[in-house]
Amino acid sequence: MGPRRAMLLDGRAGGRVLGDADLAPALAVCAQDAVAAVLAATRVEAATRSGLRAAGGALWGFEQDGELLALCWAGANLVPVVPLPGGPVRERALDAFAMLARSQGRRCSSIVGDAAAVLGLWDRLRNAWPGARELRPDQPSMVIDHTPLVAPDADVRRSRLDELDVVLPACIRMFTEEVGYSPASGPGGPYETRVHGLVASGRSFVRIEERASARSPQVVFKAELGAVAGGVAQVQGVWVTPDRRGERLSERGMAAVVERTRAEVAPVVSLYVNSYNERALAAYRAVGFRQVGTYATVLF
Repeated sequence: MGPRRAMLLDGRAGGRVLGDADLAPALAVCAQDAVAAVLAATRVEAATRSGLRAAGGALWGFEQDGELLALCWAGANLVPVVPLPGGPVRERALDAFAMLARSQGRRCSSIVGDAAAVLGLWDRLRNAWPGARELRPDQPSMVIDHTPLVAPDADVRRSRLDELDVVLPACIRMFTEEVGYSPASGPGGPYETRVHGLVASGRSFVRIEERASARSPQVVFKAELGAVAGGVAQVQGVWVTPDRRGERLSERGMAAVVERTRAEVAPVVSLYVNSYNERALAAYRAVGFRQVGTYATVLF
């Protein structure tokens, strides 16, 4: 690659910051396992439209003999994509990404993606970065590519921007339950902007009910398409209001999300879930999801 190739701090070639000219081969790397790579592929696809400078992060690559073999998205999340069998080349790719990560310091809120790559990268960073707040090493990665096995909830639909004052509080409650702290930072904050973008782009699904006990309509089920790329749509933020759990709202709600998404967005719908969340796993299996891999998340 001539002068474009960066040298790692220990002097070995292979890991470098990629540029716009590298986006096509980067997408080819992601396509080797589109479900495992969808979080990074979403960013790479966006960069093909607007350029990496506007994509909100950096893209690192690992090359051997001039061929791009692995990559890592470095933004709000660090997402390694290393579709290589176990062996010295895979280890060198993880070494390269760890070296780049150590050189810039921790800027991300999590490391997330394929479990083998995430855990391998974290093993190399745990002594160089501040400690993790939580490690989730076993998150089944599940997909459905056929008609749901349960009837969809006819009341689940895309949310609208004029409902944002109802949808946003439900999103904040879900995030707080799942991650352990509130993401809210006020109007125009990063989380608020992200929710607004999901609603505006038609990637937010809700069931909203008028409830006699509440002054305004309430979200009783919600889910978002948090990442879409390479023919895969990854569902995130699945939530049922606590006082309605146990009514199978998540099963029928997810069936509705799957049905609309496969018809209008992508043929494969994916998600990942903590292995200890047996209730969620049972609901997703009832809809027709099957496990195809494992994710892991390191939370800071």
